[in-house]
Amino acid sequence: MKNILHFLAIGVLVSACTSSQRAPSSVTVSDVMDEVITRLYREVPPEAYDTLSEKFALNFVHPDEKEVLATRYQYFTVNVPVIVSLMRHRSQKVIPFWIEEAGFRKTELVVRNESYDYEVWQKSFPAGRVSLGINGFDKHRPVYFVSVAPQNPDDDLLITDYYPSQYEIMSLEAGAFTYHDWSDLLLVDVPPELRGQKMFTTVRGRAREAHVVGGFRRTPYPSSSNPDQILLTWSESPQTTIDIQWRTDTTVPSGAVRFWKKGTSDTATVKAEVYELQDRMLVNDRYVHRFTARLRNLNPGTVYEYTVGSPDDGAWSEVGTFKTEPEQHNSFSFVWFGDTHTFPDSGRLALLTRRHEDAAFYTIAGDIVSTGLYRDDWDRFFEHSRGIFASKPLMPVPGNHDRQDGLGARMYYDLFSLPKNGPEGVDPESTYAFNYGDVLFLMIDATSDWDAHTPWIEAQLKNSRAKWKIANFHFPPYNYEDPYPDLQEKWVPLFDRYHVDLVIGGHIHYYMRSRPMRGGKVVLSEKEGTVYQISISIPAHHENMTDEPYAVVQYPDGYYYQHVTVEGDALKSVTYRVDGSKADEFVLRKGNVNDE
Repeated sequence: MKNILHFLAIGVLVSACTSSQRAPSSVTVSDVMDEVITRLYREVPPEAYDTLSEKFALNFVHPDEKEVLATRYQYFTVNVPVIVSLMRHRSQKVIPFWIEEAGFRKTELVVRNESYDYEVWQKSFPAGRVSLGINGFDKHRPVYFVSVAPQNPDDDLLITDYYPSQYEIMSLEAGAFTYHDWSDLLLVDVPPELRGQKMFTTVRGRAREAHVVGGFRRTPYPSSSNPDQILLTWSESPQTTIDIQWRTDTTVPSGAVRFWKKGTSDTATVKAEVYELQDRMLVNDRYVHRFTARLRNLNPGTVYEYTVGSPDDGAWSEVGTFKTEPEQHNSFSFVWFGDTHTFPDSGRLALLTRRHEDAAFYTIAGDIVSTGLYRDDWDRFFEHSRGIFASKPLMPVPGNHDRQDGLGARMYYDLFSLPKNGPEGVDPESTYAFNYGDVLFLMIDATSDWDAHTPWIEAQLKNSRAKWKIANFHFPPYNYEDPYPDLQEKWVPLFDRYHVDLVIGGHIHYYMRSRPMRGGKVVLSEKEGTVYQISISIPAHHENMTDEPYAVVQYPDGYYYQHVTVEGDALKSVTYRVDGSKADEFVLRKGNVNDE
């Protein structure tokens, strides 16, 4: 250990002295941290990564990098002299290095929300640019937030050119929220002298922007030159297209798919797009290549064989198969999971579903992984499912864990090639619709703006001629623990008006199937209402579950998957436990009603 510390001390000294040039204004915190981590991998032995401290990180960065970290995390322009108040969570162990250096002074004021206490630091600024620094080198999720007031109460304060610009400026007062990824966490105590100030909202995910201390991870399943994590999806018609994705290390420069109708030797080749995916905190596999090949003009109802690989190095996968949707058919089935969270147990369920050879595709109702910005979580997900998505498409929706801490679902979009027919104002591929057979599937990202979805949902339902309508989104409107009255108000009337047959979801980590419901009340038959179903695909247990008056079945523990068959005027759903036994079963009918 002494040798390591001596090495680190030398590295710190060299790093601190090699550059005094001021950073250009276009350099971002992300740019700096990319360079810092790259240099750290080069200069510091791996056995020291897990013991790095805030002090080491501060000394390791160059002076010009330190300036960026101290000034470009948040900034804005004011037209009059102001007082800036910075609310810092009291439990953060190390005060961010730049706060006192910049001239902020701690006051006796305290701001409180329903979970945290914040001490208030203040500084006066002249009219012009106000620049603030990082939340620290740790990953302290209750990140600081700031408010601004004119020094002269009679001045009309105008704030312009602020970064990050995607987060709203609100009024600092009790009842307001600070974190967009936890908007239910409200301020409860604001000192009178701060009330009504202009407050910059934020997200807790900003704690990750300069994360070094305790931030390094290792994937148990690193990439290689051999293609793996082969995945099928649809971004266009299931009858005539398929999208194939896979991974290699960065030594493989290009990729392609070779495919042919089963039983023939007439082979076609489609080149793949390649994308370099970075997770800079993955010590053993920072960069990988992700490939996407889009096969078009396929024949409906046809079994194809295929292999993926690189024309440049000769490494190809084993032969796989997929089947396009028939042009006309009266029946099909699919499998859906609740939250999978990368657990080996969800992988056990996935492998169990291989017995449903008739299934056309899979879907997951969000929370596919536990931390959507960690690629090692996705590596576990693919390893535990062991290739089942290489023969049948996976059509998922994101959950709150896939869109971690308000930073978006970037890695989700990098991994899945999905339809881009969702609502305006919502990230492409997070919400989409597709038809299979006589079913409209509404795949809704309930972790993004609900209001932006409402007109789109109505348009999809209103214009659909499908016999059956199924909506899939993560947050269940009806559940015993944390129901969503806003979703009940915004979306349920549309489900009622256009008769959505089945709404599936997860999030609450238990199993529940409702009786047919309309307007929040139980009705006599599925012909009059919608069935709501919640499932969970990892072990879960609820100690104090209360009875739901609308529930037919309610399980406080266990984990499950669902096999749904649609055949003409009947939709049959069977829920299975991990031992393969049936946990629930129901049939919905168009015509003669038979719910149970």
